[in-house]
Amino acid sequence: MKKVLLVGAIALFGAVNAQTAGNFKLGAHIGLPVGDSSSSSSVLIGADAAYLWPVASEFNLGLATGYSAWIGKSGYDTLSMIPLAAAAEYKISPQFSLGVDLGYGFLFSNGDSTGGFYFQPKAAYHFGPSEVYVGYLGVSKTGYNAGAINLGYAYSFGQ
Repeated sequence: MKKVLLVGAIALFGAVNAQTAGNFKLGAHIGLPVGDSSSSSSVLIGADAAYLWPVASEFNLGLATGYSAWIGKSGYDTLSMIPLAAAAEYKISPQFSLGVDLGYGFLFSNGDSTGGFYFQPKAAYHFGPSEVYVGYLGVSKTGYNAGAINLGYAYSFGQ
């Protein structure tokens, strides 16, 4: 089931409105765990992928996915997450933007799987096709919130 969802997300990236020029972003992030995950995790690492279409002159909408792992401290398991989300980005200026990803995060740990509401607000500095961003990545389900303050890098193809 997990592979079917991932393949479906990738197919959706390729099939949606090929006539409207968008941009594909690939990136990586590292973060400091906060909330419920701070007691069991030492660091968050991950990779991001998104496809954004221009909706207005300074506003883009699209889809986002990736992989994040809260690396477990000694005696704790690593918590992995694959998000499927809608993404929005607003350019405040040519160099700065504010964005947010909202969707569902599939959580995996020690053979168990669950999920919850995924959110990632961020602020980015753009230089050429690259960007550096800071933000908060979190997934929330009843009674538990895994989160991290992140620093990330992304490269945009098709700009």
